[in-house]
Amino acid sequence: MNNKLKWLLVVVLLSVLGWYFFLKQSDYTITFKVNAASGTISQGIMEWTSIRSKNQNEFYTLVEKRNYDFIKQKMKKGNEELEYTWDMKSINDSTTNVTIGIKDLNHSLYNRLTAPFVSTKFKTEQIDKIKSFKLGLEDHIDDFKIKIDGEGSSKEMYVAYISLKSVMQEKAQTMIGYDPSIVGYLDKNKIKIIGYRPYLEITDWDQDKETVSFNYCFPITKNAKYVPDVNVKFKTIPAIKGLQATYFGNYRTSDRAWFALLDYAKEHGYKLENKPLEHFLANPFNGGDEMQWETKIIIPFEKK
Repeated sequence: MNNKLKWLLVVVLLSVLGWYFFLKQSDYTITFKVNAASGTISQGIMEWTSIRSKNQNEFYTLVEKRNYDFIKQKMKKGNEELEYTWDMKSINDSTTNVTIGIKDLNHSLYNRLTAPFVSTKFKTEQIDKIKSFKLGLEDHIDDFKIKIDGEGSSKEMYVAYISLKSVMQEKAQTMIGYDPSIVGYLDKNKIKIIGYRPYLEITDWDQDKETVSFNYCFPITKNAKYVPDVNVKFKTIPAIKGLQATYFGNYRTSDRAWFALLDYAKEHGYKLENKPLEHFLANPFNGGDEMQWETKIIIPFEKK
């Protein structure tokens, strides 16, 4: 081996070692695949860390979040300080590859020397921790079913509605909380609800803050006579064209279908307006098997 080749190998080796010990963002990396949309996983991460903050005294700070593809957090528990970087790459509308980079801010060099090769306390604890997250996520996924229907159109409808706002995780509870207000008004004024199958019309979806503004709507006849009200309004929701999905499960998590449609759109080159329209085809007040509760969801194509 000539001297030039030797020096080249030395430079390459030093570069790799320099990157590994000083530039690499994590001490240890865990990767797995899960049958869920990236948004479902992203929300699962935030809810999981919130629970661990309460139950395990692990206090998480959000450092960075990009859509539903990337989350960076810092965790502090006593003298322990860790950094978690979650990277979600959609394989298709139902499968996502999750990569978690973990860095111990106080013992980074030691972990880089040991974790890839031996079962240290740090490595074992992090594997167990991420495994518990994955198992919890898989349990959650078993509670609903989503079918992508492809392109489609909704029907024009005349509705009575009430405008509301909430964090995404509480949209169903918010609807239920205001149900007596709008249903009571319609009953009082003898306005017949067609089929008692309400709609939820998203008017604004802030994906960074995880909040939604929406209209909780009940279809009625156009010639209905009504008394003006501060909260209950009336309008026509026009027919829209977009991507459709059918969701089966509790209405609290119907937004899992939104995430599946977003991943489907990304994979197939669609541009969506991110204003889902949901049509609930079952009455949750009647109880029964939640996996039989059906919701039709459409997200309109972006206007050109």
